[in-house]
Amino acid sequence: MRETTYWERTDRFEEKMRLLEAAYRKQDYRLARAIADSLRQSLTLEQQQRAPLGAAVAPAGALVPVQELPAPWRDWARPWTYAKILALDETVSLPRSGEPVELVLAVPQGQCASLAREVRVARIEGGVPREVRSQVTEEVRRGAERQCRLTFFADAPAHQRTYWLVLYGNPEAELPDYPSDLTVTGEGTALDFENEYFRGSLSKQMGQLERLVYKREHGQELFAGGEGHGEPPGIDWAHDYVTSGNFQKLRVTNWPRCPDYEVFRGPLSLTVRRWGFPYSTVAPLFSPARMNIFVEYRFYAGTPWFVKTGYMQVIKDMEIGYLRDDEWVFSGMSFTDIVWIGADGKLKTGPVAKGQQEDLWAVGFFHRDTRDAFIGLFLEHTAENVGGLKHTGAPMFYYKWHGHVWSRAFYHGATLPAGAVLRQKNAYLTMPFPEQGGAETIERLRHAMLHPLTPSVTTLPTGWQAKPAPGRLARPGEAGDSPISKRLLWEALGGCQDEQLYTTRPSIVDLGLVYDLRVRGDVVHVVMAMPHRGRPRIGYFSYGSGGNSTPVRDRLLQVPGVRKVVVEQTWEPHWNANRLTDEGRRKLGIPEF
Repeated sequence: MRETTYWERTDRFEEKMRLLEAAYRKQDYRLARAIADSLRQSLTLEQQQRAPLGAAVAPAGALVPVQELPAPWRDWARPWTYAKILALDETVSLPRSGEPVELVLAVPQGQCASLAREVRVARIEGGVPREVRSQVTEEVRRGAERQCRLTFFADAPAHQRTYWLVLYGNPEAELPDYPSDLTVTGEGTALDFENEYFRGSLSKQMGQLERLVYKREHGQELFAGGEGHGEPPGIDWAHDYVTSGNFQKLRVTNWPRCPDYEVFRGPLSLTVRRWGFPYSTVAPLFSPARMNIFVEYRFYAGTPWFVKTGYMQVIKDMEIGYLRDDEWVFSGMSFTDIVWIGADGKLKTGPVAKGQQEDLWAVGFFHRDTRDAFIGLFLEHTAENVGGLKHTGAPMFYYKWHGHVWSRAFYHGATLPAGAVLRQKNAYLTMPFPEQGGAETIERLRHAMLHPLTPSVTTLPTGWQAKPAPGRLARPGEAGDSPISKRLLWEALGGCQDEQLYTTRPSIVDLGLVYDLRVRGDVVHVVMAMPHRGRPRIGYFSYGSGGNSTPVRDRLLQVPGVRKVVVEQTWEPHWNANRLTDEGRRKLGIPEF
């Protein structure tokens, strides 16, 4: 039978489950493992096309045509077509400087070809719009909408509303190249990163935070030495749990590699997410599927702290000896004093007072001479479908002479029901702890983090006096002023086909493999991805390797004025099905998921 529809060309999740069970009952374990891997690919695709990003603060319908903006702003914003007007409200009388703002943005599908290329953010100051750095990640297609996670940094006076423009809808826009002190190198979760305040590394094995070096004075390095428990040691040891009867501990730090992960990187932030069932020290001898653990790190440009969020999701009723969602270990006696915050929100130094060890909201250490510090601020600790949550984690100076440690363990000797979820969100400060005013500074910072700037879609106030903006938003080549027509270049790229799809031959534009197109004089620069790591050779598309008869270089060199073509390959962000155009979906017969 000739395959003519999508579900004839692939298999549904339910069919793969039936095949998996049949292979298992036949004890054909190699076949069963192969089917399990195929199931994983099906789930990955469905997650890409169905998983929600969250409620859109800026919904698709809330837009203003640029032509309806105040007249002094129109020329500055051309040729962008659409805008959203955002308000940020400061609600607790704390001035903000460079505060990360993250929200979900949605636009109608037909109004934007690429949010990553087209979105720009501007703050309106004194009636004048001024562009600020921004970052688009997790761009997805959901029905008739395109959505993404938008990040930018905001300054805001205490207890005031500020106004911002989010602009999109310019097919000639290029990926913005914002200056940044945040640099990231490496592949997968094996990353090295740094910003103005620190540099660090994630374990090449399982992605856990391994060490941090402070970029001040003598360069304090936080590390955990030794041989661990057989796994590579790091400063972050959570999450883990001990099974009933204290038989064994299952850890995410025992992962030989991350079971699953996502990485999003850009000029403003690095996000690393990992999840899966923790491993026994003798896996796969014991491999219970009882508690799924999710851990996310988020590091920002120009920011002396980072955020860790996570959850422990109970899949079936289970007895535990105890569990932990936070544990930090530092070798070398880097600090001399303890700091902590209790329920009153006030920072104190010295050992945690008796009676307050189960209601802590910050813990950490500092050095009384260098003033170096590492302090964890507990922002959210919640429990769903289970009670008795305690906020523990009193710091200790000497852990078997290893160094400093704190460990947030709770639910000792308990039964956790299926459906229970334990969530955390903590910020970790690497900033100095000054002798004068240090406590107040950290208290204010925690208060601000608990009450971040609140974004909403709004309209401009009545009587607003708009003033002309200097210059223009568009860079050279983004406003119909490219020395070579970008329309002709995109049309030429539309003739570069993936001939490995023999009958339909979608173009690299249909597939969404082209991330950026720039023209500099008579040189055309194309940024492209490959569909997946099984096809790592960009030369197949760029110069016709492997029998491809429509290579990118040849097609673009036929456009009048083009002297040279440079094709750059990228894996960030990884290509996925959300990048298919409507024409690409039609050619491949992809249904709406």
